[in-house]
Amino acid sequence: MSAELIARYYDAFNRTDWDGMLALLADNVAHDLNQGPREVGRAAFAEFLKRMNVSYNERLTDIRILAASDGKHAAAEYVVIGQYLTTDVGLPAASGQQYRLPGGAFFDIENGKISRVSNYYNLQEWLRQVR
Repeated sequence: MSAELIARYYDAFNRTDWDGMLALLADNVAHDLNQGPREVGRAAFAEFLKRMNVSYNERLTDIRILAASDGKHAAAEYVVIGQYLTTDVGLPAASGQQYRLPGGAFFDIENGKISRVSNYYNLQEWLRQVR
């Protein structure tokens, strides 16, 4: 069940179905940004998706999902294939650079919804590719 939930989450991501992604999240979802702060709530996650949609065009491939037998925890690893479209705050200037890098995420699941998403990728490798 939890692996299926995470698969639907990434399917929605790859279809840029932001409403579909948000529907899978708990109201008070905790979102740990890679090397950044924790944002809490579905509204904050929606704002994050808006920011991402402006600066990046990404698709995930080679998605592998692992789920704990308790149904409360899951993890995923994947490859991000992306294009840096518009300069993001505090990052190098965007000029349509393409990148490819591995990433991963950890999830908590409560009452059939994702209650935590913690994303990880190698920021230094991403910077090397877009500079």
